[in-house]
Amino acid sequence: MAVTKDNGAHSAQNNAVGSPEPGTQGPGEKTEHRGSFFGWDLHGNGRDIEPGGVVKPEERLSWPRTIGVGMQHVIAMFGATLLVPTITGFPVNTTLLFSGLGTILFLLVTRNRLPSYLGSSFAFLAPLAATQAEGFAAQLGGIVATGALLFVVGIVVQLAGRRVLDAVMPPAVTGAIVALIGLNLAPTSTGNVQEQPLIAGVTLLGILLFTVMGRGMVARLGILLGVLTGWGFAFLSGGGSEEARQHVGEAAWIGFPHFETPEFTVTAVTITLPVVVVLIAENVGHVKAVSTMTNRNLDDLAGKALMADGMSTVLAGSGGGSGTTTYAENIGVMAATKVYSSAAYWVAAATAIVLAFIPKFGAAILTIPVGVLGGATLVLYGMIGLLGVRIWMDNEVSLTDPVNLTAAAVAMIVGIGNLTLNVGSIPMEGIAWGSVGIILGYPVLRYLYDNFGEGRFIS
Repeated sequence: MAVTKDNGAHSAQNNAVGSPEPGTQGPGEKTEHRGSFFGWDLHGNGRDIEPGGVVKPEERLSWPRTIGVGMQHVIAMFGATLLVPTITGFPVNTTLLFSGLGTILFLLVTRNRLPSYLGSSFAFLAPLAATQAEGFAAQLGGIVATGALLFVVGIVVQLAGRRVLDAVMPPAVTGAIVALIGLNLAPTSTGNVQEQPLIAGVTLLGILLFTVMGRGMVARLGILLGVLTGWGFAFLSGGGSEEARQHVGEAAWIGFPHFETPEFTVTAVTITLPVVVVLIAENVGHVKAVSTMTNRNLDDLAGKALMADGMSTVLAGSGGGSGTTTYAENIGVMAATKVYSSAAYWVAAATAIVLAFIPKFGAAILTIPVGVLGGATLVLYGMIGLLGVRIWMDNEVSLTDPVNLTAAAVAMIVGIGNLTLNVGSIPMEGIAWGSVGIILGYPVLRYLYDNFGEGRFIS
């Protein structure tokens, strides 16, 4: 969930550990933490954390305590990870399975140095909605292609360093693409609200109150708690589907998730590929957040993190799951507990995999009424849009600069208005036109302004 991740990363930075610890990379120091695939040192006596102390990624508490922290990570990721397949119609249990497998893959690639949970990415909502007519298999093809592109980007970053990202996608471009991806979905959200306005209103009110008035985990789980509130109200007021309830009763307690083979169509792939911009922003931000919390320079993991997320997304799309991304909800758990142990993430991943083989659980999730989804997406889609604005603000992007202003303005309207034009016989929608247009057009406009326009006279 894009905006939540940004807020989570910001919170994590505000909860940074004080001074660098022995073996960490502070000024003038070299890090000795290469990471390992398995094995953790016991932190102290395994029961207590001394005042001001932290449990480092390569450490763990006693296994009962580690399992307890892992369960917190499961709760933190649950709402967003399950809401994505609920909105898109993807199989819940399959998505949950690949989120657990993706997390394990991520931990292995980063050698347990970068504690992270990979859950369903909300950035895929817009292209999945736009490609619904293409069919489930074609949507999976778009997810696989996006994951493959993210993996390639990760290889480039690993070889050339993060500077290559800043050159190709400066903040002015990244912010515009993230914003248009979220705001492009506004009609879908309002359409759901119009079908069940009362249920949507109760859901929206619940989300707002939990998020604004709640504290700690209540605030972090505001969207999940709001959805549960609206879901309960719909059940009591008769707004739920009797057919859905019957489906829950018929579902087995134990069974395999539904798997599907992807198909690749030009339309689905071109519409979905721009999502890679959001995934890059989320991953790089996550690396920085964990680096700040642990007082370790983890820039060398930026490329590996992108590669791992790309591999996880390809894996998920290849089997019928939704695309993945690193979750800031779980960064929030680390910031609150000061337990950065990667062992807790193995527990969370294992739990998700076990739940994936309980069909009744997935069937229950699919009983959420359309009004509840409408109320939730009013917040979620707007948050994704505002994350783009947040990127501009954090990077002090000047909108008085004519290049920034005009390039972003055109891309935003193309995306929000969902401009759809055919390339031959293939329709391309606003997300693709807006994203590709600003990525290709921005450097051209910048060159013209700096060499022929008034930019020549600005030092």
